[in-house]
Amino acid sequence: MSSAPTPPAVREIADGYAFTGPALDLGAVLLEGTAYPDAQVRIPLGVLNRHGLVAGATGTGKTKTLQLIAEQLSGQGVPVFLADIKGDVSGVAAPGAPSDRTAARAAEVGQQWAPRGCPAEFYSLGGQGAGIPVRATVTSFGPLLLAKVLDLNETQESSLSLVFHYADRKGLELYDLKDLTAVIAFLASPEGKEELRTIGGLSAATAGVILRALTVLENEGAGAFFGEPEFDTAELLRTAPDGRGVVSVLELPAVQDRPRLFSTFLMWLLADLYQELPEVGDPDRPKLVFFFDEAHLLFKGASKAFLEAIPQTVRLIRSKGIGIFFVTQTPRDVPSDVLAQLGNRVQHALRAFTPDDAKALKATVSTFPRSSYDLGAVLTSLGTGEAVVTVLSEKGAPTPVAATRLRAPESLMGPIGAGELQAAVDASPLTARYRDAVDRESAYEKLAARAPRPEAAPTRPAGAAPGGDAREASREAREAPRDAREVPKEGVGGLLGSLLSNPTVKSFARTAGRQLGHEISRSLFGTSKRRR
Repeated sequence: MSSAPTPPAVREIADGYAFTGPALDLGAVLLEGTAYPDAQVRIPLGVLNRHGLVAGATGTGKTKTLQLIAEQLSGQGVPVFLADIKGDVSGVAAPGAPSDRTAARAAEVGQQWAPRGCPAEFYSLGGQGAGIPVRATVTSFGPLLLAKVLDLNETQESSLSLVFHYADRKGLELYDLKDLTAVIAFLASPEGKEELRTIGGLSAATAGVILRALTVLENEGAGAFFGEPEFDTAELLRTAPDGRGVVSVLELPAVQDRPRLFSTFLMWLLADLYQELPEVGDPDRPKLVFFFDEAHLLFKGASKAFLEAIPQTVRLIRSKGIGIFFVTQTPRDVPSDVLAQLGNRVQHALRAFTPDDAKALKATVSTFPRSSYDLGAVLTSLGTGEAVVTVLSEKGAPTPVAATRLRAPESLMGPIGAGELQAAVDASPLTARYRDAVDRESAYEKLAARAPRPEAAPTRPAGAAPGGDAREASREAREAPRDAREVPKEGVGGLLGSLLSNPTVKSFARTAGRQLGHEISRSLFGTSKRRR
C-alpha cells in the first residue's frame, strides 16, 4: 500500500468516482506505476444498463475483470450471464484460494479480500459439453440469425425469410432442422412454387444452396442445438434464496471451433430477452448484465440487415433493464453505432508492434474523453490486471479517465474441477427440465403424413438422434455442385422423393394455417417465441 501523499491529479480523478448510491468497486487510481488505495474507481449500479466494453490484448486480464464485475453484481442481487469460451470462468462458483500474490494486490488497492463463490448455473449449447442443454427452435431462432450461422448471402437470406414467412402463415412448426429442410423442399417443388406466387419466389438454385448449408450444419453436429425443449431465457434472471444474483455460465469449450454458431446463439439469447421482457424504463439496478465475449465474431461477415438489427437491439434492450458488456480486443472490433452506446469502458493493455497495432491504438485513444494522461503511452505500458477506465456517473456524464490497478476476484481464478462442475449440473433443478430432447409433431411429420404410405419418408426410429432424417433426406443436396447456378432443379425436388409431388400435400399446406394457428409475429432479428 502506498504511503505517499495523494497527488492533486489523483484526487481530482477520485472525486469523479465518489458516488453516493450503490456501486461496484473496480480498483485504485494508478499514476506512474503507483496505486493510491484512497482513490477508488467505481461503477454506479444504476448505469450498468447503459452497456459497456471490456477490451484488451490477449493475456491482459479481461477474463478476471469479467469475474470481478460478475461476483460484485451477484452480491448486489443482480443476475449475470457469462460465456465461458476457454473453460476458465467456472471458478466464479467457488471461493478463491488465498495467496501472497492476492494479499499483495489487495493491499495495493485497499481491498478487504475474502474468499467467496457465487451461486451459479452451468449451461451448454445443445448439451455438447458439461452443462444444462440450451436449445432453440428454428422458428424462434428466426431467419436473420440462421442465415448468419449458415453463412448465406443477402439474396439467400431474403429467400430464407420467405420460407419462415410461409411457415408462420401456414402454422407449420419449425422446431428442428429437418422441419426447415422439409418446408424448403416443398416450396422448391412445382406445387410449392404456386403457393409462393403472392409473396415471392424461391429458385431451385437458392433452395439447393440453403439445403446444402443445412446439411453441412447438421453433419457438424449442430442439429442438437435446435429443437425442444426450448430454453426459456427467463432462467437467466433468477436470484438465489439468499438474494444474490445467479451467475449463468454458458460453457463453450466443446464448440469453440464454431465461433459463428455460438456468437449467433448469444445474440439469440439477447433478442429473446428483448422480445419477452416488459419495459421498465430506467431502473435503479439492471435485471441482468450480459457479457458478450469474443464480440468481434458477431459482426464478422454479417449481412446488412443483421448489422442494422444489432444497434437497434442494444439501444432498445436498455429499457428492458438489460445491460450488455461487449468483450473483445480493441474498440475497432465493434461498429461505431454500437460503440457509441457503450458508456462504461474498461480498456486493458494494447500492443503496438505493427503498423496495424499502432492504428488500433490511435483509434482506441480517440474513443476516450480528454484526460491528463498520455493515453497512448499508458495503454502500451499497463500490466496484467491494470486498465484505463471511464464510466457514466450517476447523472449520466462520463467520469474522468482513470488508469486503474484492478482488484482481485474473490472467487476462484481458474476452472473448477470437471467433477465439481458435473455435480453442480446434476444438482440443478433445471437439469430435468432441459436435459432430454423431445421431438413433437411438427412440419416434417405433418407434411410426411399426407404422402401415400408406400412412398412416405421413413419415420425416425425410437431412440435415433434428432435430425437423422434430415441428413438422409438431403442426400441429393449434399451431392449438389458448390456453385449455386449449377444446382439442377430436379435435385431439390428429389429431397423428399415423391412425397412432394403428391397433390394432397399441396392441399394440406393451403389449409394448414386454419388448422394449426395464426401467423407468428417477429422481432428485430426475425426471432419469435410462442410460449407453450
